[in-house]
Amino acid sequence: MAKGGFRGGMPGGMNQMQMMKQAQKMQQELLRMQEEQENKTYSAKSGGGMVEATVNGKHELVGLTIDPEAVDPDDVEMLQDMVIAAVNEAMRTADAEAAQNMSRLTGGMNLGGLF
Repeated sequence: MAKGGFRGGMPGGMNQMQMMKQAQKMQQELLRMQEEQENKTYSAKSGGGMVEATVNGKHELVGLTIDPEAVDPDDVEMLQDMVIAAVNEAMRTADAEAAQNMSRLTGGMNLGGLF
């Protein structure tokens, strides 16, 4: 051990209380961002705009619009594929925005489920 022992100070003079305050501030901001995210909606289209799906930040499907021209009784599978594609793309859009907001909040650090 170095002469004088370990002083327990943080690099750059940041003490434990300052660090806790900063963590609490980040957590409050995270909660605000999550609430904001949950209340937003994200839409995506497929089949050249024949199908549009809208999801919210909670990953709930809240809207689905299908152009009547997309309904072909002889090709139900195509309609199903268009619905799945639109819903999945809307979900990816919501996830991408959530990840971008988290990265902005943490300064790009991966906190691995800390919050």
